[in-house]
Amino acid sequence: MRRLFRALLPFVTLMGFAGNAMARTTEEEQLWVNLTAMGAVSGKLVYFAEVQPRMGDGVSRLDQLLLRGAVGWKLSPSFTVYQGYAHVVLPVDGGRDVNEERSFQQLNWVMGKPWGGELSSRTRLEQRWRSDGKDMGWRLREMLRYEKPLKPGSHAVNALIYGEGFVALNDTDWGAKGGFDQLRSFVGAELGLGGASTAEIGYLNQWINQRGGNARVNHVASVTLFFRH
Repeated sequence: MRRLFRALLPFVTLMGFAGNAMARTTEEEQLWVNLTAMGAVSGKLVYFAEVQPRMGDGVSRLDQLLLRGAVGWKLSPSFTVYQGYAHVVLPVDGGRDVNEERSFQQLNWVMGKPWGGELSSRTRLEQRWRSDGKDMGWRLREMLRYEKPLKPGSHAVNALIYGEGFVALNDTDWGAKGGFDQLRSFVGAELGLGGASTAEIGYLNQWINQRGGNARVNHVASVTLFFRH
């Protein structure tokens, strides 16, 4: 048995190197801009609406355009639930654009104020349809976010970090693969704009799990404006 193992070892090693060679990671620079309006409609009824163009291919062309809105209900100062809808346009060079429709349910939770900052969670369950397939895809997203004032007692500038994991819950005929889908990691700053409105500026790393063991990493300059009323 030991002789057989020694004889097979070079082949096993070669297969491992071949697998690593076949799996590859592609990288790209992008710019994401997010314009979001949000606030109270009446009493505990709230809403948000956003427009998000994403520039890809070295910030040379529109990679995605996302339009998303939701209405919600404040269960308490710490918990808000939403029902929303999103329309996503995926431009195709020389071809017909791919459109994606999403219905989603969302729970926002202010978890507490550790270490002089604020820790919060956003859980979102999506139902997804695309124009290049017939199946409905289910996806779960979980974000943990922490912000902390750089100057005690002032919210003019907050340090901000967050991470968001995506898990596809099923396979679809348009390419979704059940399992871990992607991870987004952000580091930057939140700037007060007057009133409750803010701007978030920083670096976002998007790691996307692709088929065949491959991965895609997008290095994103992220700019988000929140108009709160």
